[in-house]
Amino acid sequence: MTTAPETPRSKAAFNPSTPTTSRISSSHVQSSPHYTTTRRHSLYGVEDRIVIDPGSMIWKIGFSGEGRPREVFYAGGKSAKPLWGLKRPADTAKRVEEETMLDYRLEQNLRSLFHDSLLTDPKARKVIIIENPLLPLHIKEALARILFENLQVPSVSFASSHLLSLFAVGRITGLVLDCGFLESVVLPIFAARPLFSNLRTTPLAGQRFLSHLRSLLLLFGTYVAPTSPGPANLPQSSRSMRVPPEILTNEVLEEIKTRCCFVGESLVSGFSEPGDSGPTPDDSVASSDIDMPPSSDPAQSESEFSFAGRESGVSSQHDSSEYSVISTPRTAGRLEAVSENRLQILADMYMRHSTTTDLRLRVEPPSSMASSNSLGFGTLIIPGWIRERTAEVLFEGGDVDEGSLAEIILDALLKVPVDLRKTLASSILVVGGTSMLPGFIPRLQAEILRAISLPPLPRPPTRPGRPAPPQYDRYSTLRPLIPYFAILNNPSPPVPLSDRAKNNAGKAPAFSPATMAWIGGSLAGALKTGGAEVSREKWDAADPDKQEDADVSMSESPARSRQTQSRTLQLPIPRNVLPDWTRIPLSVGAPSVGIPPSSGGSTSAVAGSPGTRGAQPSTSRPIAV
Repeated sequence: MTTAPETPRSKAAFNPSTPTTSRISSSHVQSSPHYTTTRRHSLYGVEDRIVIDPGSMIWKIGFSGEGRPREVFYAGGKSAKPLWGLKRPADTAKRVEEETMLDYRLEQNLRSLFHDSLLTDPKARKVIIIENPLLPLHIKEALARILFENLQVPSVSFASSHLLSLFAVGRITGLVLDCGFLESVVLPIFAARPLFSNLRTTPLAGQRFLSHLRSLLLLFGTYVAPTSPGPANLPQSSRSMRVPPEILTNEVLEEIKTRCCFVGESLVSGFSEPGDSGPTPDDSVASSDIDMPPSSDPAQSESEFSFAGRESGVSSQHDSSEYSVISTPRTAGRLEAVSENRLQILADMYMRHSTTTDLRLRVEPPSSMASSNSLGFGTLIIPGWIRERTAEVLFEGGDVDEGSLAEIILDALLKVPVDLRKTLASSILVVGGTSMLPGFIPRLQAEILRAISLPPLPRPPTRPGRPAPPQYDRYSTLRPLIPYFAILNNPSPPVPLSDRAKNNAGKAPAFSPATMAWIGGSLAGALKTGGAEVSREKWDAADPDKQEDADVSMSESPARSRQTQSRTLQLPIPRNVLPDWTRIPLSVGAPSVGIPPSSGGSTSAVAGSPGTRGAQPSTSRPIAV
């Protein structure tokens, strides 16, 4: 007699489970090291876009949907020279020559990008270019012309680097500071709309840092020549000398900046510490016959007398040994010897308050000093206080056109509407390669708070017997925002003074500030929101030569005369199909809820279209194209 199987007494006792089977590793192709899924993309499909972040010094390239760039390289080659600068020659012949060389270098980099780095066919890949708001228009047109006409890509999208950096941290509102190589740019963004009319910029960036580092090493660095074989070898003390200018090439300066330098704390509190047994800066000044600035702000004293960063180049334009650190004295009639003495006093201050050790770097001996019997490399001794205090040039306030990093952030806050200041002050994001210096972001926040909290300086009376004019308090309206200042990617945020600052300070993902814009572009490309897209058909339709052949009756028009003049000077004729917020007039405002946008403007959220530039915030969500 057979017995029936027992029925489970309760539902909980019956737990059927699917047997687990192990996948065979060779059954599928791993798509990417950043994905655990089996989706075929990047090298195995054409759905992902090419994301290019073209900087004046460094380019970052890769596929959309990935967590980091495939390759990061110097655009100018191993010499570490920038592709373009802040100035263009006024002479037409020199400008044509410069643009011809720029086109050649851009084409060389773009071809190497597709064929050597990414190993993909450009004809089947859409491209996203991450552009700075102040990217020169002729460079943008050169990039589009090479991509469309030489590489034949299907479309090119232009996206704002500041907005993409916010996307990378999961936000659409914030105040973004991009501290790059040529300049530092601050752009407020509200509801994914860049407020371009409130943009602020300063040339205090990586190039000024390298120029200042070079000048300090020429004055206070030490170079030890290589040894020689045989009994004629001299001790190190006999081989030490001042640093030859030929030693400090762009490559050496970049290596010193990235591997040796960092940002120290402000010295304002260090000079006023009680119980300091050493001589104060006022004592040092009193013992000399030099009129030093007040010691309350030593950073200001350095900017007062050191103007080494005025030159546009770093080392290629200063090859002579007669290098002058004081290139632009602020007061006429001051001698270089007096200025060097002032810098020596500043060096003594920094040395007395610095515990950073000196570093030794192996460098190739200059060709003028190299001999056939010398052995090995020379040694460059970098003083510790130079490693710590070179970045002071970024936090100093220069003239009207060269505000410090803290000043341009506060000036941008003064320009935005009053009801947005608290929101933007609590959502500051710092990106860019120069901001990767250790201690940069905490020092920036300290400088912002110090610039607001400092009382205005008293003004002397203009005439005897008249009362003194009222004090000008520049940031008086921003002083109530002190408890709300917070930097999203601050690695060591201070104790927050408000709940809003507590919820924002240090809450951004731990992405590198230099790659944050590229990561945002990768995210936008994966979501198919690449910004204002220009197709190859639209680019070909805007060809001036085709328009000229199609309409012969416009031969006497001003547009035709400009084209003829450009063709005579051998300059490329611009095509007005690329998005450019500086060329299109501002619109009245953003469209309201339920009202479709006009046909004349675009509402692209990623590219920061001209139709929404500088508009007042509205409740409508931006449309991603």
